[in-house]
Amino acid sequence: MRALLSVSDKTGVIEFARGLAALGCELVSTGGTAQALASAGLRVVPVSTVTGVPEMLDGRVKTLHPKIHGGILARRRLSGDMAALASHGITPIDVVAVNLYPFEQTSRKAGVSLDELIEDIDIGGPSMVRAAAKNFRDVLVVVHPEDYPRILDELRRTSGPTLVFRYELMGKAFRHTAAYDHAIQQTLMEYEARADGTFACRSVATSAPEHVLLQLRKDRDLRYGENPHQPAALFNAAFRMLQGKELSYTNLLDLDAAERVAAEFREPAAVVIKHANPCGAATGSNTREAYVRARDADVTSAFGGIVGLNRPLDRAVAEVIVETFIEAVTAPSVEEAAREILQSRPKMRVVTPDRPPETVEFRSILRGMLMQTPDRVVEAHEPWPSREFPRVVTTRQPTAEEWQALRFGWRVCAHVKSNAVIFTSADRTLAIGAGQMSRVDAVKVAVMKGGAALKGSVAASDAFFPFRDGLDALADAGASAVVQPGGSVRDAEVIEAADERGIAMVFTGIRHFRH
Repeated sequence: MRALLSVSDKTGVIEFARGLAALGCELVSTGGTAQALASAGLRVVPVSTVTGVPEMLDGRVKTLHPKIHGGILARRRLSGDMAALASHGITPIDVVAVNLYPFEQTSRKAGVSLDELIEDIDIGGPSMVRAAAKNFRDVLVVVHPEDYPRILDELRRTSGPTLVFRYELMGKAFRHTAAYDHAIQQTLMEYEARADGTFACRSVATSAPEHVLLQLRKDRDLRYGENPHQPAALFNAAFRMLQGKELSYTNLLDLDAAERVAAEFREPAAVVIKHANPCGAATGSNTREAYVRARDADVTSAFGGIVGLNRPLDRAVAEVIVETFIEAVTAPSVEEAAREILQSRPKMRVVTPDRPPETVEFRSILRGMLMQTPDRVVEAHEPWPSREFPRVVTTRQPTAEEWQALRFGWRVCAHVKSNAVIFTSADRTLAIGAGQMSRVDAVKVAVMKGGAALKGSVAASDAFFPFRDGLDALADAGASAVVQPGGSVRDAEVIEAADERGIAMVFTGIRHFRH
């Protein structure tokens, strides 16, 4: 029996090789893996001895040779295949343990160049894995170190490894190479070739690719989906759960919404999410102050809500979070002193992200998939007004405090389900009208929640007002300024209404629908 071992991740490979050797298996290996095995006292046959050709091109060519691939691909049940091996002096290979160059780890390095990425695209490894997987009836292929003990157990069986086990390994192997190719394709999409012969990361995606490969790895089954009769699971989880009950499908949707809103702010900010909409959002001089303002913006709705922070969760904010019933919290990190306090609410979920957000978003529909780049309110990253942006369209100019409130409201409004109209002060939401079928109804919902507190507020609308009735409703509620995209055929009518009511109004020229 012969085994070929060539692994980038050397976890457990020494113990695995010792187990194979104890079963009388000849070990063939390459480069760093061969050195590791030899240093552990194991007898290893270098691949170059098998092929008769030294490794070349800085290691680019090692295993691409008939004496390797012939030994892997030969079908033992076919006399012609075995005769071909015998005539060319090729020994069959029965076990292939290969994992690939760490392309994904390299792609996450800050400032990595395209040339560095290209060098970490494995060629021989995927070829061996695919060859062994194709010939799974005769060759055991292993790509995950956690499978090493199971392979040794199967080889020790009197009748040898079962066909069911071999087929399972085959499936894992093809998923492994598919995921590897997917990572390469997705990463290289982020670079563009320039006329001067250089390559650079794209700052913004300018068009959708013709083909997209989606590789999803199940992280865990969920208790159910949106409702108990719907099976559900989480794939490609990008966070760490520090404490709390099992996350539900709706918890995950709300945590995503919370992180999106909090990420819009550079100053300390907090948001409370309920049913994928913010019910309160605020900024403050510190995270504690921001959270208390966000919670108190709608205390009734905040009960059982999801909290998002854009700063590390410290002891001070933890102390006020545990004062009320909160389902889950997401923050960039959690300080140790805060964890002790949060544990007084052991069922409350606390999560932190473990990788940057994706550069594209996918959403399934009944008849296909939709793809888009994430919606970020980049036009409000800097204080308003900035370089004559946004455009004031009314006679009255916003005051300095109104400019601050308009910018705050615009960043939050973008993450409220359409149609959306919200009322804010300079640093907190006052009332939110979300997900209504008409814009004037969104105003009415917000007014119902805000009441007299809306006098002297500013308002933000995620899209233009098609008629003046929405603007009049804002004025009746007490708003003194409003921000909206503009672009309606009746913009002039709405501007005239604002002037009549003494309201300052600015147009951004950018719409932020969220369906």
